[in-house]
Amino acid sequence: MTLERFDVALVHADNPGPFTLTGTNTWIVGRDPCWIVDPGPSLDEHVAAVLAQVTRRGGAGGIALTHDHADHAGAAEAVQDAAGGVPVGAARREGADVALGDGDTFGPLQVVATPGHATDHLAFVHGAVCFTGDAVLAESSVFVAPDPGALRGYLAALRRLRAMKLELLCPGHGPPVTDPGALLDRYLAHRADRERRLVAALDDGLRTADQLLDRVWDDAPASLRLAATATLAAHLGKLEEEGRLPDDVERVQWPPAGGLRPVV
Repeated sequence: MTLERFDVALVHADNPGPFTLTGTNTWIVGRDPCWIVDPGPSLDEHVAAVLAQVTRRGGAGGIALTHDHADHAGAAEAVQDAAGGVPVGAARREGADVALGDGDTFGPLQVVATPGHATDHLAFVHGAVCFTGDAVLAESSVFVAPDPGALRGYLAALRRLRAMKLELLCPGHGPPVTDPGALLDRYLAHRADRERRLVAALDDGLRTADQLLDRVWDDAPASLRLAATATLAAHLGKLEEEGRLPDDVERVQWPPAGGLRPVV
């Protein structure tokens, strides 16, 4: 098995949904001690399963958070307490023990900043394995938040990961990826295609968010329309930063009320 080859275990949370797909993945790597990447949602059964795997691996050395969304970090305190108060490392989380940034190390994990899905998003590299959180998923593209510079930063992060000699991606949702280069190439091509189609729509005179969504995100189901709107905003922001956005384009307001955490 691929995971066994890299001494990685997967604990899959039972929290399926349109934004979590089949559920959130908690990854555990190494042993004596092991390291936990994304303890997952605050569900008693999931916490128990994570702790059982930690016990089998000789205890935990630390808990690494790819980002602060509840489906990835909600169980952090419960797992930390039960694991003996091991440190929690994150880019941004109230109560985290170690503040992490690009180029840092956390135990055996190398930190790679991967902004885009969230401003605080990190990936963790362990040898030839990358724990990608919501930066890269096997079965879907991801939501890119329309923060200043978000899409440009996200594309740069994908290129950095592509340049690494990775053999396995362990995403926040969905199955592990055994051909990282091919998937990262598809991700980059997907964003390039969205941009190409968006520029063509703008050249055709489309200016409202609904017009652009209908043309460029015509493959997005109605349940993900709002998520697609946010990703549209990120693409428009990139064009504006590059001086390529017409002045009369409708600007998309984000975030909406409710704090959506989508996947698009």
